[in-house]
Amino acid sequence: MKKEGFQPLAYIGFAAATLLTLTLCVCAGSVALPPLETLGVIGKAILGIAQEGARSAIILSVRLPRVLCVALSGAALALCGGVMQGLLRNPLADGSTLGVSAGASLGAVAAIAFGASVPFLRLAGTMAMAMLSATLSLGIILALSYRLDRSFSSHTIILIGIIYSMFVSGILSLLIAFSGEKLRTITYWTMGSLQGSTYLNAAALLAALLVFGGVMLFHARELNAFAVGEANARSVGVNVKRVRLLMLICASALIGVCVSIGGTIAFVGLVTPHILRLLTGPNHKKLLPATVFGGAIFLMLADLLARVIVSPLELPIGVVTSLIGAAVFTVILLRGRKGDAHA
Repeated sequence: MKKEGFQPLAYIGFAAATLLTLTLCVCAGSVALPPLETLGVIGKAILGIAQEGARSAIILSVRLPRVLCVALSGAALALCGGVMQGLLRNPLADGSTLGVSAGASLGAVAAIAFGASVPFLRLAGTMAMAMLSATLSLGIILALSYRLDRSFSSHTIILIGIIYSMFVSGILSLLIAFSGEKLRTITYWTMGSLQGSTYLNAAALLAALLVFGGVMLFHARELNAFAVGEANARSVGVNVKRVRLLMLICASALIGVCVSIGGTIAFVGLVTPHILRLLTGPNHKKLLPATVFGGAIFLMLADLLARVIVSPLELPIGVVTSLIGAAVFTVILLRGRKGDAHA
């Protein structure tokens, strides 16, 4: 599909591909389930028809809530990556490379290690700590970047983000070392996993995606103005400081919610927008909605691979995305070097 040929009708194809991938991921696993039976079970559940049996329990209590959380997390992380790349005009920008994901992980691990919680809301303490830590981490990274480079170069921001991630990794290691009986839970969580996800988790992810993701999608036009420089954005009436701060806060908060539920799942926001940009072109009005679908598909397939590649054992999904993301990251760097050489 060519960039200039990309039409809004293509989103129907994206939606269909997302639903097909979701169905495949619910059907596949250590116990293979027929697609028609799976759809029938889900349809009866939507209509409120009571069902019994082991297969119905597997579909409705185990696989469906997990796959929904995986899809929503992938959509959210990909959208955040696309927004950050647009704001910083750098295809390497992402919550992972900017240190935001590491900051969110620090808050979430601290909440788990010290038992921070909110009465009657089991996940609220971890989620609040992850969101707060992600936002504070972003503030620290931007402040340090500005101190070193008043021009706010995206390369400087990413470099500071990587250094900050290494610093946070050291603190996480200390927390893990003194976590006692919570060691196994925290260690597995830091590798990224949506095993044991519930419909409550899916509802939290959906609400966060609608609120924070909706704000980011609404500002797609401003991101297009950023693409040709901040001076141009100001000339067309964009409040550069307000939009940048609002978008980064929304992205950080959304990443915080994803991390609090699924742990550290790296590179989704790096890989997906880069691939989708080849299909839709740089126009963020087309790119951002496409990344929502693309991120959901990418993470669902990564989770499926994590579940079946060493079945009946299961790999953490963060391991799979990191391996894929590291390869794509390298390709982007090499392409950038070649581009600089030809310039």
